[in-house]
Amino acid sequence: MASTTAPTAASTAGSTVNGSHGSPDASPNPGSETLRILVGVGGGIAAYKACALVRAFTGAGHEVHVIPTESALRFVGAATFEALSGNPVTTTVFDDVDQVRHVRLGQEADLVVIAPATADLIARLAQGRADDLLTASCLVATCPVVLAPAMHTEMWAHPATRENVATLRRRGTVVLEPAHGRLTGPDSGPGRLPDPGHIATLATAARDRYGIFRRSLVGRRLLITAGGTREPLDPVRFLGNDSSGRQGFALADIAVQRGARVELVAGFTDDLPVPSGAHVTRVRTARDLHATVNDLAPGVDAVVMAAAVADFRPVTEADSKLKKGGAEDLSVLELAENPDILRGLVESRRTGDLPEDLLIAGFAAETGDAGHTPLDLARVKLAKKGCDLLMCNAVGGGRVFGRDDSSGWLLTPGDHPGEEDVVEVPAGSKHVVAAHVLDALEELFAPG
Repeated sequence: MASTTAPTAASTAGSTVNGSHGSPDASPNPGSETLRILVGVGGGIAAYKACALVRAFTGAGHEVHVIPTESALRFVGAATFEALSGNPVTTTVFDDVDQVRHVRLGQEADLVVIAPATADLIARLAQGRADDLLTASCLVATCPVVLAPAMHTEMWAHPATRENVATLRRRGTVVLEPAHGRLTGPDSGPGRLPDPGHIATLATAARDRYGIFRRSLVGRRLLITAGGTREPLDPVRFLGNDSSGRQGFALADIAVQRGARVELVAGFTDDLPVPSGAHVTRVRTARDLHATVNDLAPGVDAVVMAAAVADFRPVTEADSKLKKGGAEDLSVLELAENPDILRGLVESRRTGDLPEDLLIAGFAAETGDAGHTPLDLARVKLAKKGCDLLMCNAVGGGRVFGRDDSSGWLLTPGDHPGEEDVVEVPAGSKHVVAAHVLDALEELFAPG
């Protein structure tokens, strides 16, 4: 990886991108640009969830036009979509013919999102059909087109659907992986429509950065950690941190959409939607995380340690709640160091306990100090940990923790200390930042 500034989404996609892309200390405002978004709605039971998707986009200040199929209107009436979007709704190319609406809507769109995308609608799009307003609009759209499938598991797994999906992806259409969960009736499995807010986040990321969901990790297995650990003082108190888990979950999101099999080990996080298709293991303490990572690491191609692991834990955990004025001396807290999970992985690889081609990436949340910048400290940490890739965030002052945006630097080892390759990651949503991290990781995989 050359020592240079990473390309922004604008330079990659050849178009203007939401948010600030200045220094890593900038405070971006993703989504500040008003977009013209077409929301397509297929004829499935999940059509009612499209109402929440429309509300998510209009609530962010975007102009939304809803284009349902005829079948979709059997589940949700046109009046509902018109009230939510503030724009007229029709399904046919024969309305407003004088305005050439079936061409104009697609031409003027900044983003097309179809949710739910049924098996039938996916098939028609793959065939290049233009027999209603939605398919005609997709055929003339030059902006990103994002499909959120929803159907029974057997339909999603059918060879015809798989071939149609592959065809669309090959042409550049983003087809998201469906969620796993309860389907119509008693059935459960892959095929559930993801949370509408989650769809909006992923669709916006697809618009912000070209190629973010390319299928570049098919066949790869990734272990990703996320969230904060908590070290108990007593049954109700703990030592912890402000990590929300958003960055780790965003990494899992992008990795799944790129085709990877993802093991997500999560500590305490905000109430975040589970990345579609990822297998999630919940942990509490740093030692729990350590044990789980050690169990799973031998079976993956890369480990990305995005969790905010507590460095210390109380030497003793009280059996009952500590009381003010009780017998315990609460003015002194004796701490012990937790395992250095990242460094331990590198050491296990060196000794042959882990595969020598296992890639190991870490995160460093740094505030800097009187004599060092966050990047200075990240260089030191990279040398100390010995990992293959390190993402450094400048934190504090309301930055990064708990926010939807981030920035920083990606570091890879050089031939000698002080010669690290450093790539600036411009400010953007955590999903776009996750794409930068995974891009760098993919460059490190051996060919084949």
